[in-house]
Order: sequence, then structure tokens, then C-alpha cells
Amino acid sequence: MPGISVRLRQAAPISLDAEFTCEAGELVALVGPSGSGKTTILRMIAGLARCASGRIAVGDEVWFDADDRIDRLPQQRRVGLVFQHYALFPHLSAARNVALASSRADADAHASQLLRSVRLDGYAQRRPAQLSGGQQQRVALARALAREPQVLLLDEPFSAVDQVTRQDLYVELAALRRTLSVPILLVTHDLPEAQRLADRIVILDAGATLQSGTPAHVLAHPRNARVANLLGLHNHFDGIFHRAPSEGQRGLLTWGRDVGGPQLPVLDKRRIDGGVPVTWIVPGDCVSLSWDRDGEGQWFEASLVESVALGDVTQCTAELAAPPRARVVVTLPTQALRNRLVEPGTRVFLALDTAGIHIMPVRMRPRE
Repeated sequence: MPGISVRLRQAAPISLDAEFTCEAGELVALVGPSGSGKTTILRMIAGLARCASGRIAVGDEVWFDADDRIDRLPQQRRVGLVFQHYALFPHLSAARNVALASSRADADAHASQLLRSVRLDGYAQRRPAQLSGGQQQRVALARALAREPQVLLLDEPFSAVDQVTRQDLYVELAALRRTLSVPILLVTHDLPEAQRLADRIVILDAGATLQSGTPAHVLAHPRNARVANLLGLHNHFDGIFHRAPSEGQRGLLTWGRDVGGPQLPVLDKRRIDGGVPVTWIVPGDCVSLSWDRDGEGQWFEASLVESVALGDVTQCTAELAAPPRARVVVTLPTQALRNRLVEPGTRVFLALDTAGIHIMPVRMRPRE
């Protein structure tokens, strides 16, 4: 089964400048805030909306090309689409909802097979109102697969169910993926969901593709401060970068924008000029928090602002005692804090593994 390539551009009514691919058997998550164009892009792939400029192709089969005036009708595109709110026919049984989407001569048998694949073989004759939210979503998924699609589109398919059901559906989708060899595009604003399910993520904002890559790479190396903000990354700070004297040596990062702030030795990739403002992040696993100066290295005195228990882990926020008085978030095992004082104002010490620091340029606005 071939992959899909998408390139969409227009100025109105919704601004778009999106471009990405999804290979057969791959799940790509489109991630971004509300209004970023995620669902609009899915509708354009399905043929339910038209873009002013661009191209959509599945392998060598072109579904849309504005320059060549190609625009296949929705029924001419083999797309399986799973909506956020199921969109099942309320007066039909689960089996009939699925069978109606099949074009095969054995549509009823095909529907029964698909319902078994989503663990609903005992619910075939029930109507949607007699099914739970999770069961209805599995019917919707079976219906999408009944079209034997070349591309499977999932439009926030888990947002209408409770957290426990959502976790079960994650497991089922992961298992179902192993039997599919089609590109799967998932629209979500839930970053943990994308991390768990996706092979790659595409970060969208205001209709534009800002960055794409594996979840691990994008989270550790956001392209710029806007991407870092959209990802909701903790430990995102301002700074000034000072280049190394020569290639292969370490540069210095001033924490904060004030001269005289703490200096952190960092890898100089020779991509950013020296003496310029930057933003930077450090992953949570590269931050240590201690109640004593634990060992050698560069430690920063701080005070606890809050600690929030989240089951097996506790999220601690500490503020540096000296400028730039930045707040640093550290996640620790709850068990490890059992005999520690975690009241606000408690003095603690922070250390950063500078090898994990990722520096991003700041876009300076042109002068008026």
C-alpha cells in the first residue's frame, strides 16, 4: 500500500501552508492548538473541502492538484474517516452501520469480521444508544475500515470518551495497527496521546507546518520558541549565547538576559551567532534536585514554590535564589520524597546536565 503526500497552501478563508507525508503502516499525528487547521486538512484530504493551491497524492494516484485541475470527489477517494463524535446512524444496528460503508458483495459478512476485529462481535445487533461511548467509537472505526481505505483519518477520535476508556482504545488501536498497512493520520491537541501513538508528529500553528519528526526528537529539539510553547514544555528560559573560541570547544550560555547571570557550558553547534539573545530548554531528566549540595558540579540554590503529587511521581517547582530567579520544574518519585520537607519556601539545590540543553534562536522583529 502506498503512502500519502500532502501540500496545501491558501490565504483564505483559512490560512494554510502545510506540507507532510505519511508512509504505509505509519501513524502521523497532526498536533496543534484549536484553530490551527488540523481538521480542515483532514477534510481536504477526504475531499470534503477544497484548497486554493496544493497537491494530495497517494502513491502515484493524484487526488487533488490545483495546477492540473484535478479534484476527485469524496466517493472517489478511498478514505476511512473516524469523527470525534462517532456520526453513527442512530436507527441502525452496529452491523448495519458498518455494512453500509462496505462496497463488497459480502458486506454483511465483512461487517461481522470487522466488528470481531474491534472486539464487538457480541454487540452487532445493538443500536448506538445501547452502546457505551467506547463501543460506539469502535463501531465508527470498523465502519471506516469497511471502505478498505487507502488512508485512515482519525479526527480526535478519543476526546469524547472518559480517561479509562481512552486508555483501552489506545491499546486496541496499537494492536489494530499491526494488521493494517495503510497511512494513518491522527488529529489531536493532546501531546501525550501523540507521544504514545504516533511514529511522527507534525506541529501546526495558524495552518502552517512548523516542525515534524519523531515525538522524542521534536520534544528534545524544538525548532524555535513557538514550537516549544505549543508543546507546553517546562524549563523553557531566556538567555544569551556566547560562541566557543574555536570549533570543537564548548560555548557559554548566560541564564537570563542580564549581564552577570549564571554561565552554563554548552555544546556549540556553530549554528547561532555569539552574543545574541536565545531561548533554551532543558529536559526534566537533565535536572537534579537535592536538599544538600550533593557531589561536585555547578549547583544553584533555590526554594520550593510548590509540590504536586501525581500518583507515583511528584512535580516540584523551585525558584532560583539569585537572578534570573527562574522557576525550574522537576519530577521526582513520590516515594523518594516521603521523608523530605516539601513545604513552600524549603531551601533546595538544583543542578543541570548541560549536555541536554537545546538552544533556539529568537526571531527579532524588524525596526519600524
